[in-house]
Amino acid sequence: MLTLQQIEQNSEQIVERLKVKYFDASAIVSQIIALNGDRKKHITESDLLQAEMNQLSKAIGQMFQQGQTQEANQAKAKTVELKNQIKDSQTKVEQIESQIQQLLVQIPNVPHISVPLGRHAEDNVFVRGNYPQVEINDKGLLPHWELTEKYNLIDFELGVKLTGAGFPVYKGKMAKLQRGLIQFFLDQAVENGYDEVIPPLLVNEDSGFGTGQLPDKEGQMYHATVDNLYLVPTAEVPVTNIYRDVILNAKQFPIKNTAYTPCFRREAGSYGKDVRGLNRLHQFDKVEIVRLEHPDRSYQTLEEMVSYVENLILKLELPYRIIRLCGGDMSFTSALTYDFEVYSKAQERWLEVSSVSNFESFQASRLKLRFKEEGQKNTQLAHTLNGSALALPRIVAALLENNQTPEGIVIPKVLRPYVGFDILN
Repeated sequence: MLTLQQIEQNSEQIVERLKVKYFDASAIVSQIIALNGDRKKHITESDLLQAEMNQLSKAIGQMFQQGQTQEANQAKAKTVELKNQIKDSQTKVEQIESQIQQLLVQIPNVPHISVPLGRHAEDNVFVRGNYPQVEINDKGLLPHWELTEKYNLIDFELGVKLTGAGFPVYKGKMAKLQRGLIQFFLDQAVENGYDEVIPPLLVNEDSGFGTGQLPDKEGQMYHATVDNLYLVPTAEVPVTNIYRDVILNAKQFPIKNTAYTPCFRREAGSYGKDVRGLNRLHQFDKVEIVRLEHPDRSYQTLEEMVSYVENLILKLELPYRIIRLCGGDMSFTSALTYDFEVYSKAQERWLEVSSVSNFESFQASRLKLRFKEEGQKNTQLAHTLNGSALALPRIVAALLENNQTPEGIVIPKVLRPYVGFDILN
């Protein structure tokens, strides 16, 4: 959430930059500025009334001491009137602040200056990658949903029976591959200085609001209505909220956390060939990395996180590309996002497997996540970043499709110690 101070100091720049996200903020920003003018006016009125009442209260004591009882009682009546006026002014301030808050939560994060203009995925900018080598025998490769049926690895129909579409059942060696990938990703994160946490899989409204899922993505989250709790769409939500209402010391940066969780997303409106098999699920496994940073270092940290995720994909020996998202393809909360895609030889298409984003102070403003410099009294908002490292379903799809042989699916060397076999069949 943008702060009132940011709106006041940079209103024209904010309105202009949000055009990159195809969001017209001019009317909302004007409303906020006007309301804030009223808020300041009522605060000034309240302060003046309070000063008058303090002065009068002091005089009342002196009047009684001097025997001016009638004048003192008249002054006391005046203080009652002043108290009511102060209360009225304070009520108006609270009402205006509530209105401002309701407007602020409607404004997306301002995109970084490097975010390109564009509405769709086709407008995203290629950064770098390791493109696949097309071979003659690549034609006729089986897609992963046929491979999993052939080798009895995933039962999509059983998942439909137990729950519904998008909830597959992993079996045998595939179950072991899932666990192996999760452990590999966690081990890599810990080796790179991330502290592992195991968070709850249900979060409250405050947590959903803190990271920007609520109210923006409420329709995409599974809601346990009786207890008013939400199933986590990503570990980003509970892990980042660990630091809600926390004041850090600048010396604590960087703060690095990693977590594995199942993730739950309704994916309302998704249909067609692009959602077949593992391409889009309602429940899937993911390892997340979350960073809290000093504002001066957050973009350097973003590049470090991008390199880290890139190295994971290189170790899995998958063809990949890194994309910088255009404004129209970015999330509500992000200031700059890089997407990672791996190539699926059988489907002959790119599959998104990770997003790595810098939210600058947008989430921290909602979370009231602040820090102090050494020796300073004033607090500042921290910067938050996160990334998928990695989400399993499409990684598994690419591993199956790209490594298929007549004998079975060849397991990348880096995963073999985790699964205990070289080939999946």
